[in-house]
Amino acid sequence: MEAMRQSWSDDRLDDLNGRVDALSDRVEAGFARVDEKFERQEERMERRFERLDGKIDSKIDAATLELRQELKEGFHQVNSRFDAMQQTMIRVGGGLIGVLVASGAGLIATQL
Repeated sequence: MEAMRQSWSDDRLDDLNGRVDALSDRVEAGFARVDEKFERQEERMERRFERLDGKIDSKIDAATLELRQELKEGFHQVNSRFDAMQQTMIRVGGGLIGVLVASGAGLIATQL
């Protein structure tokens, strides 16, 4: 073990230090490339999400418009039915009043 320690000269330590520095530089460069790839991928995904958001928004807008139209048609049908029922009630009520007036007049005429 001691022979190994003695064989480590300053030159060998400097050489090892240089190799470690070179390896560190390569590792940092590799991480820089990975970071660049992640940034490009992130930008690409962001653009895709924006396009997807636009598609979803347009589909929601179309579905909302369709639903509003269906609701308007449904309310129109309900209003038409209420109008028809109101007309029927007025006719029946008018007919009943006419019958009551006629029977009342007939009853009065028989009393006189």
